[in-house]
Amino acid sequence: MTAWLSPPGVVCALGAGIDAVARAAFAGDTSGMRRQPGWVAGRELTLGACAAPLPAIPDAFPAHHRSRNNQLLLAAARQIEAPLREAVARHGAHRVAVVLGTSTSGVNDNAPAFRGLAADGAWPAGYDYRRQVLSSPAAFLADWLGATGPAYTLSTACTSSARALLSAQRLLALGLCDAVVCGGADTLCRLTINGFATLEAVDEALCLPFSANRRGINIGEAGVLFLMQREPASDGAVALLGGGASSDAWHMSAPEPTGAGALLAMRAALQAAGVAPAGIGWVNLHGTGTQHNDAMESLAVHTLFPQGVPCASTKPLTGHALGAAGALEAALAWITLAPANADGRLLPHVWDGQPDPALPALDFSTAEHRYAAGRPRIAMSNSFAFGGNNASLILGVSP
Repeated sequence: MTAWLSPPGVVCALGAGIDAVARAAFAGDTSGMRRQPGWVAGRELTLGACAAPLPAIPDAFPAHHRSRNNQLLLAAARQIEAPLREAVARHGAHRVAVVLGTSTSGVNDNAPAFRGLAADGAWPAGYDYRRQVLSSPAAFLADWLGATGPAYTLSTACTSSARALLSAQRLLALGLCDAVVCGGADTLCRLTINGFATLEAVDEALCLPFSANRRGINIGEAGVLFLMQREPASDGAVALLGGGASSDAWHMSAPEPTGAGALLAMRAALQAAGVAPAGIGWVNLHGTGTQHNDAMESLAVHTLFPQGVPCASTKPLTGHALGAAGALEAALAWITLAPANADGRLLPHVWDGQPDPALPALDFSTAEHRYAAGRPRIAMSNSFAFGGNNASLILGVSP
């Protein structure tokens, strides 16, 4: 079922608001990716932090909803507040759902309490575990909006918010609601940053996806929300045409090396969307900059598109936003499809221009690339996660 997407609310390292994010993304602006000390002992890492001021959680909400993760969501929600509230008024609160993805929720906000426990043997006053529970983002956003339909949060590592969009589409197809607020949020978190550092998977400099010189990822943070409905809001509206998911169950943290699981998800997405590989005009790659992910994904993409397809990783622009990455990269695909992008520009692949000779050659997009004239604009956005959890989304434009 085709599901129509509103312009998204977005806050990330590229900026706040879809117009600012679009300008920076088309320009290949990496200025939001900054080296920061203090996250990993003795090291400075390049991270994609949101520099824009975030709104405070309203006083009416309980303390356990006061987290940076929920502030990212609120920042994104306020950008599209009018259509969100119009959907509630039109369909009724009970017919509006909230489906989000995250990997950390409020873990980083509770970190001082864990240090207090280690030092003093007791939880400090004010500690509330509920700040970090995975249900918190959806519960908070549903309460803020006054939506009483299904509300839940998915956590499947780096595919979380891509799967949230797939779940939102399924709720509409099943007739369980008439509109879904969907997307995700993840904040920079000391626990996850140190975890990736322990795996020797982070690059202290700007990441270089698919380069012979790639050394790992940069972590980022983001809040991204769409309003998904059955009808387009206008001509030229952008839709989620379909999506696919798979689990290759290969390893806890490494992908299946031939790309079989990624390929299965991409093929399932194409089938669900009713689109042939030749119909895809651009692919937003998962492209983390790690050795294994980039090798696997290049194999899968080359297999599916043997004649080539313009593609890019946007991780050097935003960092890897973990549970929010799928929705963030769907939003970046949305930017290329939106009516405002009249000449069909594609986002550039920002790197050092040094391809890895051990990998199949891909057609990385530059500022000069455009969607092919005279053909429907259709984009694919890939997300792959620990545990072999794979998701692929297909977005396109209405006639």
